Amino acid sequence: MKPATPGKPPHQRPELPDFWEHRFRSGCTPWEAAEAPPALRDFVRRHADMSPPAEPKPRVLVPGCGNAADAVFLDRCGWRVTALDFSAAAVERARVTLGDAWRGTLLCADFFALEDETPFDIVIERAFLCALPRARWPDYAQRMRALLRPGGLLAGCFYHSGEMRGPPFGLQPGQLAELLGAHFDCCEDLPITESLPVFAGGERWQVWVRR
Repeated sequence: MKPATPGKPPHQRPELPDFWEHRFRSGCTPWEAAEAPPALRDFVRRHADMSPPAEPKPRVLVPGCGNAADAVFLDRCGWRVTALDFSAAAVERARVTLGDAWRGTLLCADFFALEDETPFDIVIERAFLCALPRARWPDYAQRMRALLRPGGLLAGCFYHSGEMRGPPFGLQPGQLAELLGAHFDCCEDLPITESLPVFAGGERWQVWVRR
């Protein structure tokens, strides 16, 4: 894909907050779901089954959280959640979803500028990588390596598609392994049959372990 054209107005450049701000303000958010997907719910259940009862709940990051449906589900499961989005309109919507019972951290921040002294145990991917222009994907891989502890998990719904235009920007065969393979190993790769229409037929649930 060609880099974003500098002459385009900010609301037409998906690498900028203005693009997403415009869509949240206008209600054009077909990637947003009202609840956490079944694949994430199953992952949390299995993680709980394999964890010793005395072990602290995982510290998890949800980047590009949007309306925070995934974040509120994880918080209700007792996970220690940090959710972020760089669209102020998305964060406003997230606050409504999270409500007064929210125990986690909600940030209006740029994922690529996030500084956190304590690495996360898990990062949840959902409609975030595919929202980024492909030129930023190597930066995504490097940030995931920096933000996750060794043995930590990058887990979520990854969108695959032969369509070159976007967003959503779909992965090509083998492209995710090329991006993450230097520092991550894939331990789970399953088809997703229950997707939003915009992602239908292209999502896979994958879990990558940080070496």
